[in-house]
Amino acid sequence: MTQLLLLLFSMIFSAVQAQNLYSKAYGNPKDTPVIFIHGGPSGNATLFEGTTAQKLADKGFYVIVYDRRGEGRSKDDHATMTFKESFQDLNQIYTTYHLKKANILAHSFGGIIGTLFTRQFPEKVSSLTLAGALFSQQETYDHILKQAKEKFKNDPSQLQEIAEIENLSKNSAAYRKRCYEIASKMNFFNMPSPTPESKQLRQAYETGEFYATNFRNQESPLKFYKNESQNNIDNTSVLNEIKKRGIPIFAVYGKDDGIFSTKQLNDMKTIAGKNHFKIIDNCSHYLFVDQQDEFLQFMGGNLK
Repeated sequence: MTQLLLLLFSMIFSAVQAQNLYSKAYGNPKDTPVIFIHGGPSGNATLFEGTTAQKLADKGFYVIVYDRRGEGRSKDDHATMTFKESFQDLNQIYTTYHLKKANILAHSFGGIIGTLFTRQFPEKVSSLTLAGALFSQQETYDHILKQAKEKFKNDPSQLQEIAEIENLSKNSAAYRKRCYEIASKMNFFNMPSPTPESKQLRQAYETGEFYATNFRNQESPLKFYKNESQNNIDNTSVLNEIKKRGIPIFAVYGKDDGIFSTKQLNDMKTIAGKNHFKIIDNCSHYLFVDQQDEFLQFMGGNLK
């Protein structure tokens, strides 16, 4: 009896927490549904929501954005940051917006979540779009450090930093954090030649309501690596499994997104298929801001 009561309490507690998720829908509920999964851990959907959600809806989509439990605007001190919890959150979005199936649009770390969710709940996913999304994490880290060694080959202090990173556990929050920090030093997340359009989008976002709510819980990665055993994943085989099930996979990446090697992009092209894959020039990690028009054309052309 005691175990049953504990189980019921756990289920009720999880349901209450899931209902506290921040989410918002754009467009007509009768249109094709698209759920955006943001990056992280320690991310949120404010940049996509503040720049692109409504414009994608204007293309004839019902666009739903949300922040995962314990991240961004879905504040929850009890969040565990596990994939199981992420799936609960995503399933709650389906329930809240009365969806049986939807197209998943996953960015960065959201690609890991979107891919694993699609494998576990294939009946709920019409298609999976990976936008600057992680899929073979260790390859990404190896690529970052290899590029750093070349760029900083004449800088002893930076080479010492790289050596320290390589000696860390590859299944640790510190390893992930420091890999991305050194990627930032190499401007891997920055658009090479900002256009007037991208500058305007960034400025509007940074002076608007969404930037004001750009909260990032710095405890999220620590909790994720503490509670989630699957923390350095290669989803290549999972994506091939999804494709064999007949679920379309689309992939769009920035040519100048420095965290992905040429090999990784070619691997993704093979997985998604030539006609489902696009590389955008003069574009880095946040492709829906760097080259918004091309991003929207890709989405509209494939999901319609």
